[in-house]
Amino acid sequence: MGCLETADRQSVHLVENELQVRIDQIFSNLERLEILASKEPPNRRQNAKLRVDQLKYDVQHLQSALRSFQHQLYARSAQERERDELMARTFTTNDADTSIPIDETLQYNSSLHSTHRGMDELLGSGSSILHGLREQRSTLKGTHKKMLDVANMLGLSNTVMRLIEKRAFQDKFIMIGGMVVTCVVMFLVVKYLS
Repeated sequence: MGCLETADRQSVHLVENELQVRIDQIFSNLERLEILASKEPPNRRQNAKLRVDQLKYDVQHLQSALRSFQHQLYARSAQERERDELMARTFTTNDADTSIPIDETLQYNSSLHSTHRGMDELLGSGSSILHGLREQRSTLKGTHKKMLDVANMLGLSNTVMRLIEKRAFQDKFIMIGGMVVTCVVMFLVVKYLS
């Protein structure tokens, strides 16, 4: 890595390529070493694998150092290129029209704020409605429970309660039928008598 820092620009790429080739060779040798370490006797196998893993870690560290150097070199060349472009640019004075359209931005900002306030109010009212519905639910649950307790205290059995519900259902159909017959009679009276 010291060679890279001291090398001139033309030879940096050659040194980088040479380092990459050597690191690749080391990786291939480490793979063979790993195979050979697995063939070692059991009492030395653990130690051999540990050494191979340590070598792999060291080579990976070298690989990451090379990548870091390449990244720094690329960043440095990009900075130099941008600096050269900036130095080569010719600057001119501003045009006559240097106004900034603040009115449109201000209107947009105020409409965003009013929309934000409206959304906050909408969320607040929705939250209060939800809270009210929860309170009504608990009240209705309590009332239903009390009605069942009162019905049980009065001695009404489930059969009597079912008969009452059935009668209410039948009364509903009788009422709807009567309303329809009344409407038909009223329609006929209006149509034929007028």
